[in-house]
Amino acid sequence: MSAEQNAPDLSKGYDPAEVEQRWYSFWEKHGVFEAADDPADPRPVYVIPMPPPNVTGSLHMGHAQRCTLEDALIRWHRMRGFNTLWQPGMDHAGIATQTVVERQLLREKKTRHELGREAFEQRIWQWKAESGGRIAVQQRELGASPDWRRSKFTMDADMARAVREAFVRLHEEGLMYRATRLINWCPECMTALSDLEVETEEGAQGELFQFAYRVEGENEEIVVATTRPETMLGDTAVAVHPADPRYTHLHGKRLEHPFLLRTVPVITDEILVDPKFGTGAVKVTPAHDFNDFATGKRHRLEEINIFNLDGTLNDKTGDFAGMTRKKARAAVKQALEDKGLARGSKPHVLALPKCQRSGGVVEPMISTQWFLKMGQMAKEALEAVHGTETSPPKTEIIPAEWVKTYDHFLENIQDWCVSRQLWWGHQIPAWHGPNGQIRVARERPPECTPEAGWTQDPDVLDTWFSSALWPFSTLGWPDETPALKKFYPAGDLETGYDILFFWVARMMMFGLHFMKEVPFRRVLLSGLIVDETGEKMSKVKGNVIDPLDLIHGADFAEVVSKTLPGAPEQEALTKFKKAYPSAAQMGKGFPPFGADALRFTLATFPPTNRRIALALKRLEGYRFFVNKVWNATRFSLENLRDLTRAGGALPEGTPEPKGFYNRYILSRLGQAARIANRGIGSFRVDEAANELYRFFWNDFCDWYVELTKIVFQSSAETASEEEQEETRHTLAHVLESSLRLLHPLMPFVTEELWQRVPKPSSRPVSVALAPYPTEDDGRIDLAVEREMELVQAIIGAARTVRSEHEIKPAERVPVWLRVTDLASQGERIARHLPAIRTLVKTADDPKVIGPTDGREAGTVVTVVPSDLGAVEVLVGLRGLVPREKELARIDREIKRVDRELAAIDKKLQSKGFVDRAPKEVVDEAHGQRKALSEARERILASRTLADELEAES
Repeated sequence: MSAEQNAPDLSKGYDPAEVEQRWYSFWEKHGVFEAADDPADPRPVYVIPMPPPNVTGSLHMGHAQRCTLEDALIRWHRMRGFNTLWQPGMDHAGIATQTVVERQLLREKKTRHELGREAFEQRIWQWKAESGGRIAVQQRELGASPDWRRSKFTMDADMARAVREAFVRLHEEGLMYRATRLINWCPECMTALSDLEVETEEGAQGELFQFAYRVEGENEEIVVATTRPETMLGDTAVAVHPADPRYTHLHGKRLEHPFLLRTVPVITDEILVDPKFGTGAVKVTPAHDFNDFATGKRHRLEEINIFNLDGTLNDKTGDFAGMTRKKARAAVKQALEDKGLARGSKPHVLALPKCQRSGGVVEPMISTQWFLKMGQMAKEALEAVHGTETSPPKTEIIPAEWVKTYDHFLENIQDWCVSRQLWWGHQIPAWHGPNGQIRVARERPPECTPEAGWTQDPDVLDTWFSSALWPFSTLGWPDETPALKKFYPAGDLETGYDILFFWVARMMMFGLHFMKEVPFRRVLLSGLIVDETGEKMSKVKGNVIDPLDLIHGADFAEVVSKTLPGAPEQEALTKFKKAYPSAAQMGKGFPPFGADALRFTLATFPPTNRRIALALKRLEGYRFFVNKVWNATRFSLENLRDLTRAGGALPEGTPEPKGFYNRYILSRLGQAARIANRGIGSFRVDEAANELYRFFWNDFCDWYVELTKIVFQSSAETASEEEQEETRHTLAHVLESSLRLLHPLMPFVTEELWQRVPKPSSRPVSVALAPYPTEDDGRIDLAVEREMELVQAIIGAARTVRSEHEIKPAERVPVWLRVTDLASQGERIARHLPAIRTLVKTADDPKVIGPTDGREAGTVVTVVPSDLGAVEVLVGLRGLVPREKELARIDREIKRVDRELAAIDKKLQSKGFVDRAPKEVVDEAHGQRKALSEARERILASRTLADELEAES
């Protein structure tokens, strides 16, 4: 018996705070999560690269969901004997981290420029050591089981070496190049952005402003329209369609710029211009619009940048220099009005490009940046998912509906702008000479010294560049390490659908390019956690929940102070309760739900759902379930004391009992194990969770445990010592197997309980290393299950009568079971009469009667259909239910049904509902009406029964 089995008896309720930290320390102490890269290790390998959270981050509900699903997969494979690696780590999060530290400096009235680059980087490393990476500690509180020894940070020295190697190889292959192009620029973050880092705000309210250019030397004008009037300061042409007769006479003429000492030509372009839209004339600003940039290249137009890096106007804009974009817009419009060139405006709905991180409006700008050619890599990444004529697909995307999104991105891919104008990140391994020379190298070339006028490129690489190397750089690439040979490629990548192209597609491309093999066999995509009303979580909406508040418990005042800092408490609380209506039913705050309840709740949502509404009542229900597991084990251990006193060891293998109910629970155990394995294996963790919940609560607790009471509490005359011993061993086996089944989803409580239950002596030190049950841990017997379904239906029918007629729990009722064939059915049912008597609380053993036996006055008859032959369940009410009470109950039920019928009739009589509601909703309403009508007839018919009852004395 283990030391843990000698622990004090279980308390009456589960306290997660008392259990969780203790067992996590135990797992780490015993190396439970460690993977082995020994080439001689014969075990099959399973790997998940953990999506590295930002070093600036703290745990949010998305992380909690990631952790739950990935940890379930990892623990399941580990228990199945796989050499399992969940590769942990953190991302340096270039823009976000630099912003955090710059804000710290701002509070000290300093800037990074005052510190200098080297000192600023040291300051970030200091911040990282003190505050960064808090999320890794929080992941432990959720029960995450990665191999923490192998944790990587994307700025570690070995990771930096991998990044430099990748950059240099790509440059040597002619794929990485430096060019001057139009890029997305964030004036707030002061850096270039890739297309993926720009979010388009659809439906933004703007203005379409029209103004005129005068034709040089003539009394004529061309009217153009724009949503960004300030950009006219960078116009270098006005384009018209070559076939538009309105402007044929102006082809090649020049137009006077109203504010600057230059003229712009009238050009013809059938790609840019739609003659049917607006005036048919389009202003061309090559340095600040992507369509105009392409037009400018076709016509060799000058590219005039009018912005400073912070978004203010530069010295090329005359009197408008130094203004912000907003002020310049108003000033340009007014100046055009003053010159008599304004031609009116009208409201205009537009798509506004915004920086994903700062939320600021992105400005297209001409800039010299580093770019990566993506065409060939994208082609290979597409083939990996779809296969080719000569090779099958290598990677599967689940759910398959996301394949179209993956395809769309890769089929329309642009060269990737990889350089960022930041100080925190992987500095580009390129050196610039005094005469414009550029040397790209893994380390600074000896001749490229500062004394000789050489400087390293000041830009850093896009954070996603180092993240794209994650599946193999974490394993030691570019060296041929044992870990790389053992653990690449990964089995699965699990992540949110929102980074399918940010991260997943890029890992696919880099893995295929550098490793000549896909980085993972399956891509598992799950949905977005939203609030109860379906709204995306955000601090602005006041609906963000910290998972740790759910785990440890928190007062709502504390919760909302983090969600809406600085807002009045009542205002914040109102917003929060609007997002989570069930919160109002929880008093003043969250109880300590514990990590297991939170994990199990998240596991029950189909990961294929795009939006997953966090229902707090659902979480509360699974907290009850965790407590149910605790108390069922506590009760079972009371009946297993003889086993634990005898050493606690169960025989190896699955029991082969003779008793019907023992055979039944083993069959249900086998079915549950089969469904759980199938569910987790196919990334339908929800199907596994829901089946295990149903099995443990219903099959095990509601039926089997209740039936064992009959055996354990019976005298020797009704239950032999052999029967009790068989039941004891079966109960112990099923309980121990159930805890192993549940472990990947609720690791803490199952470890605590598993350590206490009897088990075979071959079991390892932790349930996390014990074999995951299969259907062979049970014994599936469909004939037994069919017979048990009939018994359950009989008991359920009798219990329903008791409930409907409000019979007190202590009262015992007479029950008769009428069958059509006394010989076969009667014999089958007879062996279950003690169970029926106990679970229904009958006066004596129910009587089995034949089809010709009459019904006694005052009995309710319920027909139980079964493929083993229908059974009529007769429950006597005389002496238990007074006539007056029954008539009052019937009246109440009639009124209730009539109210519900009226509500449905009103809905069905509404033309708006019938015409607009989906057909299935209308059909459902008709079905409800039919069911209520039939129920009303049954209730009315029961008046006859009431007449047979005795009057109240």
